[in-house]
Amino acid sequence: MTTDKKKVYVVDDDESVCRALKILLVAFGFEVNTFPSAETFFSAVPNNVHGCLVLDIHMPGMDGWEAIKKLIKSKATRPVIIISADKNGGLKENALKAGAAGFLQKPFHDQALINLIHKVY
Repeated sequence: MTTDKKKVYVVDDDESVCRALKILLVAFGFEVNTFPSAETFFSAVPNNVHGCLVLDIHMPGMDGWEAIKKLIKSKATRPVIIISADKNGGLKENALKAGAAGFLQKPFHDQALINLIHKVY
């Protein structure tokens, strides 16, 4: 009997965030791929591949807002969780209005991310 692990894609330009989230998520049984930019994510992961995208907002090149717009325009169905260290009070509401399935303010508790992935996946 084989069980497919849930796939999670982490897109963050901070290598330490990618590394930490990969360690955390693998420990909870997820299959994890990390990407330093939205561009590398889009070039590596076909639109029809399932999984949950954990996406930083502020990145050089294509930022998280542009990435969400591209996903929606491409009719991708994978849920997106926005993570950000930005202290802007309306960021969560803006992320949800933009089409994100969830939002977490950095730093966040490990369990909050795990719970949110299970909720939106």
